[in-house]
Amino acid sequence: MIRIGILGDIGSGKSYVAKNFGYPVFDADKEVGLLYKKDKKVFLSLKKILPKYISSFPINKKEISKAILANKNNLKKIIKIVHFEIKKKMNNFLKKNKKRKIVVLDIPLLIENNLNKNNDILIFVKAKKKEITTRLKKRKNFNKDLYVKFKKIQYSNNFKRRKSNFILTNDFKKKTVKTEIKKILNEII
Repeated sequence: MIRIGILGDIGSGKSYVAKNFGYPVFDADKEVGLLYKKDKKVFLSLKKILPKYISSFPINKKEISKAILANKNNLKKIIKIVHFEIKKKMNNFLKKNKKRKIVVLDIPLLIENNLNKNNDILIFVKAKKKEITTRLKKRKNFNKDLYVKFKKIQYSNNFKRRKSNFILTNDFKKKTVKTEIKKILNEII
């Protein structure tokens, strides 16, 4: 099984690119959302360490945001609990798809949390800063302060670019993305 890890800046279109590969995708952001909605154990763990912020189940993302904005250590506490569960879900996804030729890992903190392996194919999604900013501002719950906090826990884009096997330029047009993906797959397979 070839594991493809998608790296890039917040808002660069990593999830969009991942979906366009045509192979099973582990979408960590989606899984985190499901944990907040459906996992009582995660709720109880977060409520225990952040009782001032987490009050009801399912977990409201606004409560998570308030906790993160109130204290930078809260983000680390949340990540510690959530990361453990996401890692389990990722391992289940990999077991379920072990006979697949390729799987795609769309995990924002893939290399920061050491979820990648040495033989993973890492692809850095490059997009114009102006385009990223425009797209982020259009997001329903975009919060610049949260964005800054998340940027601080990520490796720099230069570091991620150097770690990557390929750089995919995303102009947010399906035809271009599909062409870039086809070139990469031709080299990998």
